[in-house]
Amino acid sequence: MQVSGGDLQRLRQLNSLSSIRALREARSPLTLTELATVTGLSRGSTVDVVTDLYGRGWIAEVEPAPGGMGRPAKRYRFRADAGHVLGIDIGVHKVLAMVTDLTGRTVASGRVAVTRRTTRHERLDAVHRAIDAALVASGLTEPDLWGVAAGSTGVVNREGLITRVDDLPDWPGVDLIGHLGQRLPCPITIENDSKLAALAEQRLGVAAGVRDLVYLHAGRRPGAALILNGRLHHGFSGATGEVGLMEITGWRTMAAHLGGSPAAQGAPPEDAAGLVFTAARAGDPGALAAVDTYAHHLALGTAAMVLTLDPELVVLGGGFSRSADVLLPALRRALEPHCLRVPEIRPSTLGEECVALGAACLALDHVDTYFFSPEGSISRPCAPQRLA
Repeated sequence: MQVSGGDLQRLRQLNSLSSIRALREARSPLTLTELATVTGLSRGSTVDVVTDLYGRGWIAEVEPAPGGMGRPAKRYRFRADAGHVLGIDIGVHKVLAMVTDLTGRTVASGRVAVTRRTTRHERLDAVHRAIDAALVASGLTEPDLWGVAAGSTGVVNREGLITRVDDLPDWPGVDLIGHLGQRLPCPITIENDSKLAALAEQRLGVAAGVRDLVYLHAGRRPGAALILNGRLHHGFSGATGEVGLMEITGWRTMAAHLGGSPAAQGAPPEDAAGLVFTAARAGDPGALAAVDTYAHHLALGTAAMVLTLDPELVVLGGGFSRSADVLLPALRRALEPHCLRVPEIRPSTLGEECVALGAACLALDHVDTYFFSPEGSISRPCAPQRLA
């Protein structure tokens, strides 16, 4: 049977993809023999693939393993530093930009403080200053970025437009893709911040490997997101997880129950919850009652999502997750009357970097589709290197 040139080209592409995937997932560098075993390719085909990938800059040769008899075998690793992406968290109180390599490892970051009173123009300027700081710290420039994703507070539609934000009156309608595209010559994606936090937890955090989960942003500005069958669920209009818009849940006002506790009397709003959780931890009856009231309202919206999705896991994120030792028991008790099965609940471990890391994960998804899918194109990223 005669094989066409197109078929041979596709076969080489698939062989390269399987080899890149094997080297990316390997915990240590692989020899040619080990790579051939993992991919199922013949040694001759493996040599051809490795030579091509090394020439394109996708892989690097590392020093041979010490010891052994005879000539040591060459070993190769995936070059995670061959490319970089940028994840941005545009929040009410901060803008955080994080540069990561192709494995999601943080290389550098830049942070700029903002407030609720920061105007749209000032917030956009803060985004640029955070990007500048991250790029300077990483030693990179805009053309070095392969992809960018940004998370914003509010409802984000399929076109990347923010359609509703209760906390920032002048933020709806901002065209972040168009604005960032003026300086960043790479694919740009915009998503809701809670959704990106959920993605970060599923890729890098306490929900690693979980296929179905509910993410809760517990804080002064509550939110939620869903991961379905291992994928972030955006929804038709981007409004998934917005159960707090239903008045019956009490999500819009539940943080006020913490601020109204005697334990927080006279404290500024940003400090009230922490004082209440501290008092509850010490056994203060009034503070414990305030936490139970907050958990009751949080459970109403959470139960609606749990009963719909039946998730393996619920992740508690947001600022209040730092007091998970106090809040989680109350939330579990509040969920029991409403759920057929109360799923396991785990607190986030990614902290305030969660949204920016999730944005980087989303940017990496687009990079993977462009470079590492059968429909993609493995182009030369940079010059090959031999690294120890």
